[in-house]
Amino acid sequence: MKNFLFLFFLSISGLIFGQKTDYNTKNGFIANGYDVVAYFDNNPTEGSKKFILKHDGVSFKFSSEKNLELFKKNPKKYIPQYGGYCSYAMGSKAEKVSINPKTFEIRDGKLYLFYNSWLTNTIKLWKEEGPEKLKKQADNNWQKIISKNK
Repeated sequence: MKNFLFLFFLSISGLIFGQKTDYNTKNGFIANGYDVVAYFDNNPTEGSKKFILKHDGVSFKFSSEKNLELFKKNPKKYIPQYGGYCSYAMGSKAEKVSINPKTFEIRDGKLYLFYNSWLTNTIKLWKEEGPEKLKKQADNNWQKIISKNK
């Protein structure tokens, strides 16, 4: 009975206190600790320990108080697509792959991040294979992934 109660409360606490979306939080922060607002100025910048905010159960770093305040006003605008995982991998294989925070694209007012290492730059593949097609596939794949987590 004790084991049952322990498992019951453990699963309930995960539902109550867990984050709503599956985010890529390498190094404890979304976008590997880069300032998600700075991307929109085409300037990927590492965030500062002075400007940290927890939103939707995950931590974000910002390079300035101004960017932190901009994020607070409209978080949906700045949160990376697909939880901050590689957009190409999400579209082509429905896989959650880490990113290089300096490899990104702003498309239709949204932030897309990409893997870029070991002679593989997935933003190049994204552009070669067709961003619109891959974006549509990634949207569908992401919905399936987050539905499993609910």
